[in-house]
Amino acid sequence: MTITLSPGSVPLSTLETIYWTGVASKLDTAFYPGIEKAAARIAEIANGDAPVYGINTGFGKLASIRIAADDVATLQRNLILSHCCGVGAPLPDNIVRLIMALKLISLGRGASGVRLDLITLLEGMLDKGVTPLIPEKGSVGASGDLAPLAHMAAVMMGEGEAFYEGQQMSGRDALAKAGLAPVVLAAKEGLALINGTQASTALALAGLFRAHRAAQAALITGALSTDAAMGSSAPFHPDIHTLRGHKGQIDTATALRALLAGSVIRESHIDGDERVQDPYCIRCQPQVDGACLDLLRSVGRTLEIEANAVTDNPLVLSDNTVVSGGNFHAEPVAFAADQTAIAICEIGAIAQRRIALLVDPALSYGLPAFLAKKPGLNSGLMIAEVTSAALMSENKQMSHPASVDSTPTSANQEDHVSMACHGARRLLQMTDNLFAIIGIEALTAAQGVDFRAPLATSPELQKAMSALRAVVPSLEEDRYMAPDLKSATDLVASGALNASVSAGILPALEA
Repeated sequence: MTITLSPGSVPLSTLETIYWTGVASKLDTAFYPGIEKAAARIAEIANGDAPVYGINTGFGKLASIRIAADDVATLQRNLILSHCCGVGAPLPDNIVRLIMALKLISLGRGASGVRLDLITLLEGMLDKGVTPLIPEKGSVGASGDLAPLAHMAAVMMGEGEAFYEGQQMSGRDALAKAGLAPVVLAAKEGLALINGTQASTALALAGLFRAHRAAQAALITGALSTDAAMGSSAPFHPDIHTLRGHKGQIDTATALRALLAGSVIRESHIDGDERVQDPYCIRCQPQVDGACLDLLRSVGRTLEIEANAVTDNPLVLSDNTVVSGGNFHAEPVAFAADQTAIAICEIGAIAQRRIALLVDPALSYGLPAFLAKKPGLNSGLMIAEVTSAALMSENKQMSHPASVDSTPTSANQEDHVSMACHGARRLLQMTDNLFAIIGIEALTAAQGVDFRAPLATSPELQKAMSALRAVVPSLEEDRYMAPDLKSATDLVASGALNASVSAGILPALEA
């Protein structure tokens, strides 16, 4: 299967499919004439006398240096090799493939001036599975994600390192084994490949998609925790949320009602419950998780626009002029990443309080201490809760906004930068932590529901319980716990917990 991309109108759902599945993508050929027209204009400038930035001049602080026509190809090659300055572990393959797809979309808008040779090579690499090795660190998110994208471009030139059929090798060997030939970059093509926000945007999209998956799972575990604690579903009444009006809150309350519908546990105490109100972590789930959902949806709209944008420099405009600008500055992506980090932090924080509630006999309405069948002899889920607290705290520390931390670079030519790339990259670790927090809540909530037998939870939550119990049995006595936490975390991270409930219950990312 190959996805056909129409630059300027690629929806968020398509980008999500590319991220989760790694499916190959190619441009709609209807965009080829526009690409060729812009490439012809760049070739015309390269062969002329007038200096135009990035085509026949140096780069950045060296823009005043004129480059002879015979040296234009060397200029582009030197640009890529000199910018391959990434450090750290390689980015995951699915993120690199998303970066490449985003670059196709950007170049496909016909404003970058590259030849079709670059388009077809990127398409061929995606189709054949040639994945450039892109180190995770080195971009400040302005003037483009220069270092990460240079590592991608280097492989297209037959340089650098790549992965092919599970093996790391030189870019030249990877292309050769896949039956592909490297390109010799023409005027502006190196600049077009590395000027752009595609690395930052791909990382931000990955963080968004993962955060939304966790947010959906948190509704399942939150509903389970509500039943385990014999909490009230009255705060989820639709009129309460309609009166406030926030769509995320309304959608979240709707999901919680659907998940809890038909719970025998709930029916057993719906009348005569001695508690007037539950703690906020139960009662205010729609207000907190709904606000996070609204934030993620807003981020989705920003990143969908950015994914379809032209973000290199200079650009071939509709009147055939070539103009220098600053679309490579990733401030929108940096803000989006910071907003996602806040949502991740809050989803985990309220989930952790539900975990803490369930293991505390003073709060859990009749459940044994730490959900152990023989407390004292057994510690139960005592330290699983501590682990969730550690992960929550780590996410709080990482949630500080990256976008406010600019520093001048490139001899003060690039004197304000976005820090979008590492601001987005931290979302991967934060969502790993969040998957684990939600996984631990699944363990505590399911254990609490087990203690309510013979009363049963709702049909939908029983499906979620079955998915969990297929990989983690009920805790009868203390055992080696790490595999249980990993299995529960994997259930959340893979999307399997979400898939266990009926389609349409959990709120979508695109409202």
